[in-house]
Amino acid sequence: MTDLAKAEEHTASAAPARLGWALVLISMAQLMVVLDSTIANIALPYIGNDLDITQANLSWIVTGYALAFGGLLLLGGRLGDLYGRRRVFMIGLSVFAVASLLGGLAEAEWMLLASRALQGLGAALASPAALALITTTFPAGPARNRAFAVYAAMSGAGAAVGLILGGWLTGLDSVFGLEMSGWRLTFLINVPIGLIAAFMAPRMLAESESHPGELDIPGAITGTLGLLGVVFGLTRAGEAAHGWGDPGTIAALVFGAALLGVFALIESRVQHPLLPMRIFANRTRAVSFAAMMMAPAAMFSMFYFLSLFIQQVMGYSSLHAGFAFLPFSVGIVLGAGLSSNLVGRVNPRYLSGPGTLLAAISLFAFSRIDVPDSAADVLALGQGGFAGADLNYWTHLFPFILLMSFGMGLTFVPLTLTAVHHLRTEDSGIGSGVLNTMQQVGGALGLAALSTVALHFTTSQADTAAGPLAAGGLKGEGLRAAIFQASFTEGATHAFLIGSIMMLGASLVVWLLLDVKHEELATDGPEGAAVHV
Repeated sequence: MTDLAKAEEHTASAAPARLGWALVLISMAQLMVVLDSTIANIALPYIGNDLDITQANLSWIVTGYALAFGGLLLLGGRLGDLYGRRRVFMIGLSVFAVASLLGGLAEAEWMLLASRALQGLGAALASPAALALITTTFPAGPARNRAFAVYAAMSGAGAAVGLILGGWLTGLDSVFGLEMSGWRLTFLINVPIGLIAAFMAPRMLAESESHPGELDIPGAITGTLGLLGVVFGLTRAGEAAHGWGDPGTIAALVFGAALLGVFALIESRVQHPLLPMRIFANRTRAVSFAAMMMAPAAMFSMFYFLSLFIQQVMGYSSLHAGFAFLPFSVGIVLGAGLSSNLVGRVNPRYLSGPGTLLAAISLFAFSRIDVPDSAADVLALGQGGFAGADLNYWTHLFPFILLMSFGMGLTFVPLTLTAVHHLRTEDSGIGSGVLNTMQQVGGALGLAALSTVALHFTTSQADTAAGPLAAGGLKGEGLRAAIFQASFTEGATHAFLIGSIMMLGASLVVWLLLDVKHEELATDGPEGAAVHV
């Protein structure tokens, strides 16, 4: 009997309790990977002060992780298919834990930046393997639907949990009586989680069949470097200091696109491609990939611009701002739970379609946020008055944060199911890698585009508001605060508006093109056929 047959026999006979613990393990790993995208954000000022990192280089603490994670996902997914998904999952978790330890103990800028890149490598190995392990461990039907609901909830809630956890840990100055900068804990907290998950993996998860010797080296090099170039260029385009016209941005995008072109040529000719083009041949899967690229692109605007707005305009502390996003975690769990219960009886189009519409409505509501921008209004709030003073969190933000997250919960579960369903067993890892890559590249593209929109309107509004505000009697710090609050709000609300249009685009793709039936999701094997070994 082959290793694959043994794995399938193990899955078929696995007790529900064993499957439950397997899901806990996979979800814990996915939560750790996702929350690390945001957990360090709130700690950046403290890291910069402690390690004497310039403002320009400080952004690389976030960018370095995103770059390695997004650029190596395809390679990580294929390595799982070729060398065993459980093995690659364990290696990824171990690398992530070691990198987190190095980051938490870093005493120099280079050491911290290197640890973040190493964390990205670990995440790129573990994340596709985690999604593929759900596909191969849980049988099609209610069990897999519930597993994907939990996975989607962890993926969506991770960013919000990261903001809360980062705010709390950063505020600590000692642990168990030992003096320690709180920002170090945002890294060190991953060490026991990663090591425990890696230790438990062989006890909870069956190994997949391996195919050593089939790694497409030229494809791995060109595909990885191409993705690195594109993600780097998109990230750089979204930074105010660079933008789309920056020579470095253009060079990175051209370099990345050219290498991806070479990669596509290689993949069409080699016997064992890194990315088998048959993955895109299934229309349902291709549509799911497209929608899962567009939706995160729009969702990034909510997390990025709203977190800045809450802190810089409404005046919330970092921890308070983190808790402001707690309803997002609640909403996505509720949406994912409802979606997983309905996806066995309702076609995916009728879950993801309304879900994306709810998210679009939420983003449009954020685009209607208004703050005082005349001298009379600002002076009425007090000299240098706080432009967000008349905004109430519970009426202006809370309902739409909850609505956004509920819509995303409805969206992600069926789209994740349709994106990886009917994949050949040997392609589960790379299929998961493609899905993760679509989300990462989509997020980077969306943030870059929306940052450009926001910067344009922020600059325009600052020029327009400065004269009237000064003429109205504002001066000094009060004038600067009023100009910033008015101009930033103008930029952020236009970004929300474009984000809502992008989300409508994702909804249009789902309504028009996603025509798979819910009965088909209850079958297993490629194109609904049984898997023969």
